[in-house]
Amino acid sequence: MRSSPTTSMTRDWGRIDGVDLLRGLSILFVLMNHVNMRLLSAKVPYTKGLSPQLVSSLVWNGQFGVQMFFVISGFLITSTSIRRWGSLHALSVKDFYVLRFARIAPLLLLLLCILSGLHLAHVTGYVVSPKTGGLGRALLAALTFHINLLEATRDYLPASWDILWSLSVEEMFYLFFPLAVRLLRTKKLLIPLLMLFVIVGPFARARAFNPNPVWREYSYLGGMDAIALGCLTALLLSNKRLSRPSIRLSGIAGFALLTFSLCFSIKAYTWGLGRNGLNMTVLAIGTSLTIAAATQSSWRAPRLLSPLLILGRNSYEIYLTHVFVVMALFEMFVHLGKPLQVVPLLFITTIGCAGVLGSLVAAFYSEPMNRTIRRKAAGAASAPEPAIPAQV
Repeated sequence: MRSSPTTSMTRDWGRIDGVDLLRGLSILFVLMNHVNMRLLSAKVPYTKGLSPQLVSSLVWNGQFGVQMFFVISGFLITSTSIRRWGSLHALSVKDFYVLRFARIAPLLLLLLCILSGLHLAHVTGYVVSPKTGGLGRALLAALTFHINLLEATRDYLPASWDILWSLSVEEMFYLFFPLAVRLLRTKKLLIPLLMLFVIVGPFARARAFNPNPVWREYSYLGGMDAIALGCLTALLLSNKRLSRPSIRLSGIAGFALLTFSLCFSIKAYTWGLGRNGLNMTVLAIGTSLTIAAATQSSWRAPRLLSPLLILGRNSYEIYLTHVFVVMALFEMFVHLGKPLQVVPLLFITTIGCAGVLGSLVAAFYSEPMNRTIRRKAAGAASAPEPAIPAQV
């Protein structure tokens, strides 16, 4: 039975610690990577003496973090849609778009306003170069979800704009997701389509099929396979309860694949997995298996992992705002003379401040805006048609 408009627009469900921890790890990898890139650009030799694999695992897993988040996103969107509407074929396309707009648009639009102001004020590190088309072209790309294409064809945008490449991949997928669901209507047709994305993904990331290094990392198909795997995980688990041995096996296999991908990435690359785009597929499968185990069990995270849970629960807000923290704290580090002994503190402080900023933005802006838009949309959907159309 389909939910009423008010229920479908406003209902929320409890959180799953295992999923929030994965999201926390994802944003942690992104934060570590972006601090690392600033240090390298300033030629700070802080990794001297460390093993290459240790360095790779600690500060070069940003792209892996985004891939993990794509899987989580696909799982959450699909599973929530099934619970909200009872089944995917009952999904309301209009309501789906309103829900996505309510969650994504308020903070994105605020960010673009701030970035535009910083560009017009000529603040160092925030000016969009004429080579990439200037401010107008960047705004158009951000609002039509093709920042990734713009950067692959022209050049990288400033870091605060560059992070929007992943939002371009994610939201382009969700632009067509509800339409595909309503058109295909059954799992038997939807699952093969999602599997096609999974199959094509490695080809989009492989050097042999994609000579453009930026497009290998930022392409739509190179990220949509992970989202599709998340969707498939939700579909396969809907209305199904795994046995305890199956849950344990899924958790062990998922943890093993994640450990291999994140802690033995250089070995995976020498085996050809990176060159052929399969390293991201292995990571995405490991994430899917871990999600399956987390959602089918009653596991709760120990208090020691609470900071990681907080990062995960505010991952969207942290992701969109963390570059401001990274750049501000790095400037302070430079003014101090780039002391090597302060580098660990720089990483820790950046993670902490980014988490606090993201949490504040979520609590006082994005979540209130999210609830307000949903409530107004639900009220409009359930209200009788006015005799005289209101002015828009």
